[in-house]
Amino acid sequence: MTQALYAILAILIFGLLVGIHELGHFTVAKLFGVRVQEFALGMGPAIWKKQGRETLYALRAVPFGGYCMMGEDEASDDPRAFPNQAPWKRALILFAGAFMNFLLGLFIVIILYTGAYAFRTSEIVDFMPGCPYESAEGLHKGDRFYKIDGRRIFMQFDVDDFLAQGDGVYDIVVLRDGKKVTLRDFSMQPLPYEGQSQNMYGFYLGYELNAPGVLLRNAWETCMEFGRWIFMGLSELIHGKVGMEQVSGPVGIVDIMAETGEAAETAGAALYDIFYLTSFIAVNLAIMNLLPLPALDGGRIFLLIVTWLIESVTHKKLNPKYEGYIHAAGMVLLLGLMAVIMFHDILRLFTK
Repeated sequence: MTQALYAILAILIFGLLVGIHELGHFTVAKLFGVRVQEFALGMGPAIWKKQGRETLYALRAVPFGGYCMMGEDEASDDPRAFPNQAPWKRALILFAGAFMNFLLGLFIVIILYTGAYAFRTSEIVDFMPGCPYESAEGLHKGDRFYKIDGRRIFMQFDVDDFLAQGDGVYDIVVLRDGKKVTLRDFSMQPLPYEGQSQNMYGFYLGYELNAPGVLLRNAWETCMEFGRWIFMGLSELIHGKVGMEQVSGPVGIVDIMAETGEAAETAGAALYDIFYLTSFIAVNLAIMNLLPLPALDGGRIFLLIVTWLIESVTHKKLNPKYEGYIHAAGMVLLLGLMAVIMFHDILRLFTK
């Protein structure tokens, strides 16, 4: 495949991610009997439209985006209108989009891992001769690393990464005989061992053969790892360790996917890498959409809770237009942010 074909595939995948998200809102809304005015994939002018019994279905020209229009910010006398539903129903409808994105990411990882023969684990299966960390008060054969300095171990490489990031003294939690055992202020440094070209910690981590339960657990923990990467990235952005020019939007993501496919040695490896990246992006979209910011689903859920608390105290129903003003302002800011990100994405395309 050429990079152009990978770019087209990436655009289709991005459309799928958005479509799955909006389908989550649409499906739960329909299950609750909420009136949906329009279900659209893409933004901009419609290239295809079909009027259903009560919902307009549309495919629009710009493949980035989409929406499930339910009149969220409009006062209505219609008992089936979104604002007139119970708060828990509205919350579930809003949450469903992110849930579907996460579910898609998990499903893709499960499919990708199906062909794996085995998975690396964080369980200590043996020690190198003379390893000082094997002791009654220290590590045991059969221990499975669970946490290092408070950070959960999801994947085997977390062990090496978290040890490398430490100062040589760790709070380590291991699973031993089905129980959590904590080793506080445990000193551990890489040491020279006979026959090894570099210093090592002196223990060997094992693997487990693929089986349904093993596959599901590893797929789940991979998605948890994705989530941690996303929160780490947000933390670095907030603390100024990375700049806005390093954040990618739809254009940048499509370019990254195309480059990922082009860099692979075979078409099969390219598809594997692209769909692995897709699963990460799906989890990313799920988490980002649940941030409590106006115009995002998380912001709507947050304001829904605030509105419910106010109405419970005052016993007066608030006009949804005021919440609409907040989300409208948030949308303007969000669109401005997306414009800045897109500018940097396009600039990178012409300067790389």
